[in-house]
Amino acid sequence: MEAALEQHLDETMKHPAVVGVLITDQQGHNLACRGSLSDEHGGVVSVLAKQAAGLSKDPTDSPTVCLESDTGNVLVRSHGSITVAVHKMAS
Repeated sequence: MEAALEQHLDETMKHPAVVGVLITDQQGHNLACRGSLSDEHGGVVSVLAKQAAGLSKDPTDSPTVCLESDTGNVLVRSHGSITVAVHKMAS
């Protein structure tokens, strides 16, 4: 599974606008990262996804958090027991 995860990260990083990818478990422990997102971001990413899920009345809903700035966006979303963050530069 780890090889497949690494392959997905590498494929995601090939997109021109993507400058960072991070995958964490439910406790915020880093499973894999590339580019601008690193181990130090794992806890924050995990908490953002949990807090966003708490805003929804539907327990099966998995909202996407978008942190926007003038230079780019960080998209955060949980998928089952993992959370994925993607850092994209503005076009």
